[in-house]
Amino acid sequence: MQTKLTLKPGQNGTKKWLEKYGDRLVSVRYRYDKKKRLRYTTIEIIVDQSNWTAASDTIHGPSDLLGIQVAGYEKDIREKVKNAGGIWRSKQKLWELSYRQIIALGLERRIVEP
Repeated sequence: MQTKLTLKPGQNGTKKWLEKYGDRLVSVRYRYDKKKRLRYTTIEIIVDQSNWTAASDTIHGPSDLLGIQVAGYEKDIREKVKNAGGIWRSKQKLWELSYRQIIALGLERRIVEP
């Protein structure tokens, strides 16, 4: 089977599907089966939507060392980071800590990606 044509909503060949599915229509494809001499019309529609927050594109291993920001006045957090094995990197002005420990301390939002 071969796809010969993919159309976006509003183009000729999509009007009937646009009337039926409205804003949920993403595309219409025409596929051809040479052996059976048939044309298939397929559509892509949106069936659900929900809120989504993008996670970091980088996936970290538990032992990966990452930089986190801790402000000077956050002494209690700084102590927790130190006690978990955090290392102060003065050049970058960041604490370096394993991803596992960052998660355990609930500091994921403080991660600074390189």
